[in-house]
Amino acid sequence: MKDSPLNFGFLESATESLRAIAHPHRLLIVEMLFKQQAMNVSEIHEQLGIEQAVASHHLRILKDRGIVSVRRDGKNSYYTLTKPDYYAILEVLIRTIGE
Repeated sequence: MKDSPLNFGFLESATESLRAIAHPHRLLIVEMLFKQQAMNVSEIHEQLGIEQAVASHHLRILKDRGIVSVRRDGKNSYYTLTKPDYYAILEVLIRTIGE
């Protein structure tokens, strides 16, 4: 694909981002943060019905890949999507695969 505007470095980065969100809990976290703007780990683990440590693990993966950012407010850390476009990936999946 000599004339493709997609270079290999970009494709590697895109693959890592897709891999980071490619888990049911992480897709749900993307949806929740898109709809609620900011949430702390307690709100996320309660809404997902998973252990707090599991929610923290998923959030760390998303944070390390730059999909979510974290803001400290006293004892709480609030997570937000770095770009609302990450939710667009989920919208494409809904449209193409269905609910």
